[in-house]
Amino acid sequence: MAYILAALLFILALAGLSKQETAKLGCTSGMAGMTIALLATFSCVDTPASFIFIILAMVVGAAIGLYVARRVAMTQMPELIACLHSFVGLAAVMVGFNSFFDMGVAVVPTVEVSIDATAEQIQNLVDVEKAKAAAAAAGAAVMSVAELNTHLAEIFLGVFIGAVTFTGSIVAYGKLNGTFKLAVFKSAPLQLPGGHWLNLLAIVASLVLMVWFMSADNPPLAPLVLMTLIAFLFGVHLVAAIGGADMPVVISMLNSYSGWAAAASGFMLDNDLLIVTGALVGSSGAILSYIMCKAMNRRFISVIAGGFGSAPVKTDDQEMGEYRELKAPEVAEMLKNSSSVIITPGYGMAVSQAQQAVASMTEKLRARGVEVRFGIHPVAGRLPGHMNVLLAEAKVPYDIVLEMDEINDDFENTDTVLVIGANDTVNPAALENPNSPIAGMPVLEVWKAHNVVIFKRSMNVGYAGVQNPLFFKENSYMCFGDAKKTVEEIVANI
Repeated sequence: MAYILAALLFILALAGLSKQETAKLGCTSGMAGMTIALLATFSCVDTPASFIFIILAMVVGAAIGLYVARRVAMTQMPELIACLHSFVGLAAVMVGFNSFFDMGVAVVPTVEVSIDATAEQIQNLVDVEKAKAAAAAAGAAVMSVAELNTHLAEIFLGVFIGAVTFTGSIVAYGKLNGTFKLAVFKSAPLQLPGGHWLNLLAIVASLVLMVWFMSADNPPLAPLVLMTLIAFLFGVHLVAAIGGADMPVVISMLNSYSGWAAAASGFMLDNDLLIVTGALVGSSGAILSYIMCKAMNRRFISVIAGGFGSAPVKTDDQEMGEYRELKAPEVAEMLKNSSSVIITPGYGMAVSQAQQAVASMTEKLRARGVEVRFGIHPVAGRLPGHMNVLLAEAKVPYDIVLEMDEINDDFENTDTVLVIGANDTVNPAALENPNSPIAGMPVLEVWKAHNVVIFKRSMNVGYAGVQNPLFFKENSYMCFGDAKKTVEEIVANI
């Protein structure tokens, strides 16, 4: 009953997180569900030593978690999520091997007895029941052949998914962190000769090992170990072959993988709550990945196949013209003379922690009668909702924060657009240049406004490594410097 209640609270958590107004309640529901789940699990502990080990593990884990959570910046959140996914994957691998080593099983035949059973059938049934009783007395689990095969499949698939999630998440962490020098951690996709054939070979080899593992009378350890090593390498290559620009989708995809790894652990441990929770995480992560792929004009199958069809497209490095620059006082004057303003934030706002200054500027402009709204691209920042969280933290009203589809048609009737730290999500090349690597990606069409001011530290390209023609349009102006200090100076001038 406790597990059922916890599962319902987890579902309520997802429902609550679907709206900003109820997100806090969603978080509370999730925490309440996990508390109930932990207490119910403690009630199953049968020895004091086991209870002490669990408490020690939780204390160590909680101490590390609190330390990391207090120090991590919002800009590092995707890296932290990738790191946590790797833990889930490793846990699934360890649970799988432990289930295999602890698998004391007595296999008994299935005997069907009809109403007009013969004496021989009845005797067979009696013999089977005696065998079950003897096995149970010896501490072995009693299974039919079908039940044993199901359990072996759970172990094998759980270890495979966990191993892929573990190493894939480590590579994703390295790509996002940017401090590791190995080729697999570089932002550019790792293109090995015949890379997709290597992925296919890894899957085929794992299937062959699974047949070996399940067909033997006494399940051997060798195919399980070999498959684990293959899955580790498969996870590394799968994510290394995906470029840095697609990392937000990869993080969401690994989120889904971690859910299925947890569900597999639930099957191995015969834990219903772990199965339900893993299924919720796995399915919601898959849905989010699909939504993000649509927002970035990527094919879902291509991304989960390890960057299939994502070879870089050559672009012309031609001169795009001269840019025009404005200083903070000039931008303030432009804003004061505007009747409508749209702000499109990006990762640069998160890096400079300018959200409080942006909220203050919004408040000042609205007090002067200027209509101010925010346009949020689905993948602005490093994860969906990244910008929404920062703006909510700064107390920006929810009703003026709009999604891309809600606001794109309004740019042509807007006096001034402020692009604060965004780049690829406002790049007109996505719609105008069919040879661009981001061609076809839906973007915020800010260039349709009367004036566009772009806040950047320099003229460097964005995360996708693509030059932005927006910077050189006649109605665009560059405002260089740290976004937080620049916006604070604009507020002072307003």
